[in-house]
Amino acid sequence: MNHKTRFKILTLNDIALAGLKRLPRERYEVASEILHPDAIMLRSHDMHDMEIPDTLLAVARAGAGVNNIPVERCSAAGVPVFNAPGANANAVKELVLTAIFLAARNICQAADHVKNLKLEGAELEAAVEAGKKQFVGFEIPGKTLGVVGLGAIGVEVANAALNLGMKVVGFDPQITVGRAWQMSSGVEQASSLDDLFSRADVLTTHVPITEETRNLVNGDRLGLMRDGSVLLNFARAPIVDEDAVAKALESGKLHAFVTDFPSAALKNHPRVTALPHLGASTYEAEENCAIMVAGNLRDFLENGNIRHSVNFPEATMPRNGRQRLVVANANVPNMVGQISTTLAEAKLNIADLLNKSRGELAYTLVDIDGKADAATLAKIGGIDGVLSVRAITA
Repeated sequence: MNHKTRFKILTLNDIALAGLKRLPRERYEVASEILHPDAIMLRSHDMHDMEIPDTLLAVARAGAGVNNIPVERCSAAGVPVFNAPGANANAVKELVLTAIFLAARNICQAADHVKNLKLEGAELEAAVEAGKKQFVGFEIPGKTLGVVGLGAIGVEVANAALNLGMKVVGFDPQITVGRAWQMSSGVEQASSLDDLFSRADVLTTHVPITEETRNLVNGDRLGLMRDGSVLLNFARAPIVDEDAVAKALESGKLHAFVTDFPSAALKNHPRVTALPHLGASTYEAEENCAIMVAGNLRDFLENGNIRHSVNFPEATMPRNGRQRLVVANANVPNMVGQISTTLAEAKLNIADLLNKSRGELAYTLVDIDGKADAATLAKIGGIDGVLSVRAITA
């Protein structure tokens, strides 16, 4: 399929204007109601009950998490899902630091106490002085922060906590080289999750939701923590076993739980502070996410390049003025050979080629001398294992 004409972008949520401006009107039609979209842009809208349009080339999430997107179905259709990792990291970091102080000084509970005092003048002053002793807290320097997950957010939280005088212990067996370079040398490495839990006065989670991370914070691990510890969850709700948290709060194992994911079971607990998913809710974060994902979406639609996809490999190749073929396929042997043979049969020479794989998916960019016609594209699309194919005109 040839997409030199305008691309149609369906938005399922409001996307920051700063991001939409990266999609020039002469090449992009962007609307909240649009038929046969080439791409979908969204934030938190749940796509799981949506039918994937046959025309869809990409899904772009203006944020980090993608649990609201049917990634497996997109992969099966050869559709990359883009996100914006790190674009909201500062916003989440600031909220995590805020949560540490809120819990350490019992700020929310103290404020609620004052609001409920139906007194005036000297009586109010006396009640305030008499009541403040129940909200005595603790200071941050010297306390140990445990950080589970050292991605963009986890590293920023760890570095900032060090600057506040905290000791920081982190655990992430999958930390990237880039993140390791960004992390302060003062962050200690835990030998295991159990080791991390046993050392932390305050524990914060910054991992995606997977089968491995579901209920990562459970009764056994909470039992390893010091009495009167603080637990923070600004990652995903299912990472924390709420029943275990409730028991830990009642026993005194946990002093406080601050979460960005309210639940009926815990939101009214006196030592739980539940926020309405504010982690990335800043003007700056919304703009940063929209700008990043719009730029990567445009590069994919116009050039076939892939950056920051959760299901496809990173794949970028400079344009050289030739027609480019973009092929998504199953990661099995001889796919590139079959594509090359098909092009040779059409008397089309390959000027440049890039093939990358990720798990069960592979992705190929092919720059050719000449132009592939519809019959050639259909023949490539008919190869067993090819999920999608399109041509991008120079």
